[in-house]
Amino acid sequence: MEKMFVVKIGGNIIDKEEDLVTFLKLFADIQQPKILIHGGGKLATDLAADLGIEQKLIDGRRVTDEATLKLITMVYGGFINKNIVAKLQSFNCDAIGLSGADANLMSAEKRNTGTIDFGFVGDIKKDGVNSCFLKLLLNNKSIPVIAPITHNNEGQLLNTNADTIAFEIAGSLSAHFDVHLIYCFNKKGILRSGDNENSAIRTITKASAENLKDEKIINEGMIPKIDNAFKALASGVKKVTLGHALELDKIIEGFAGTSIE
Repeated sequence: MEKMFVVKIGGNIIDKEEDLVTFLKLFADIQQPKILIHGGGKLATDLAADLGIEQKLIDGRRVTDEATLKLITMVYGGFINKNIVAKLQSFNCDAIGLSGADANLMSAEKRNTGTIDFGFVGDIKKDGVNSCFLKLLLNNKSIPVIAPITHNNEGQLLNTNADTIAFEIAGSLSAHFDVHLIYCFNKKGILRSGDNENSAIRTITKASAENLKDEKIINEGMIPKIDNAFKALASGVKKVTLGHALELDKIIEGFAGTSIE
């Protein structure tokens, strides 16, 4: 099968204009079929403060009330998404910006933990990714750029974690492509020693991941990334790598990042 790349970019790169442009040039240079999923960055948080919209977090996850949903839809699905698309077009990359509601791309259901109300936060339904539509775009040489907004098929938009969207989309396309899922952020991988960029762990297995969690080397926001990486492999994704956005070319060549196996 043909190789393809699903790349997720975090907000810490989106927030820095120069880094974002550098990353997008590297992404545009990928010759194989590719999809970009992006997070939100600080813009939504800053605008919420300006507008007096209180933001609540539970275990690092944003509680999405009605006002916050409107805000992040405008920011994630609007400015950030179209800003990325416009910059990719400047690199002759024929990108198309999408949310989960477009072409029924991603169907989700409101999260129900039984104890915590996260508001309008959605989890993608089983078989909830419209992989046929994505395949159609990719076969037409169009590059999907996907914002982390889904819908519930009943007219309700939902805020959905971009890391989760990335693994769900990668898994859904694994029947059609040899998929390499790449989580890009502002570190050179999973670092064994704090902020020492030279201490990136080259390979992590399921067994070693549990040890690294016990040692607190994998902690906080990195835990769902690792968990999603293993879910992606279980769903048929060929390869998963975590690494620095500005080393995307080296990650693709196998010379950088932390490989999940």
